[in-house]
Amino acid sequence: MPNDAARPWEYVVHIPHDPRGVTVCRHTLRAVLALHGLDRLTDVAELLATELVANAVRHTKGPVSFRLLYADGVLWIGAWDADPEPPEYPYLPAPVLADKGRGLDLVRACANTWGWHLQPHDGDAGKYVWCELGAA
Repeated sequence: MPNDAARPWEYVVHIPHDPRGVTVCRHTLRAVLALHGLDRLTDVAELLATELVANAVRHTKGPVSFRLLYADGVLWIGAWDADPEPPEYPYLPAPVLADKGRGLDLVRACANTWGWHLQPHDGDAGKYVWCELGAA
C-alpha cells in the first residue's frame, strides 16, 4: 500500500451522546492513521482524541462529532458538541492524585497548539475544540 501521508484528507465520525463513542473514535483514529502511513503519531494522537471526545461526551448533553484532518504535515484532531459554553480549562494544574481535571492539561502538553471556537451545526449552537499535532 502506498504511503499517501503527503496528500490532504479528512474523516468525520458522528456519535450519539454515549461514552462508548470514545472507543469508536479511538479505533477509527488508529485505523485511519495506519491507512495513511502515520502510525508514528498514533499514541499521542489517541491520547489527544480520547481527551477531546471524552470531554465532549462527559460535559455536554447531545451528539458529538469527531474530526481528523491532515494537511501540510499537520494532523488536526477535533471534537464538536452541541454546548456553546467554552471548555473548562483549569488555570491551576490538577493535583497529581486527582481522578479528573487533567484532560486539557494533557492536550496542552502533548499538542503543538489547541483551541476552541463556536461552531453551530444542524441548528445546535455548539463549539469545536481542536488541537494540532505535527507529523514531521
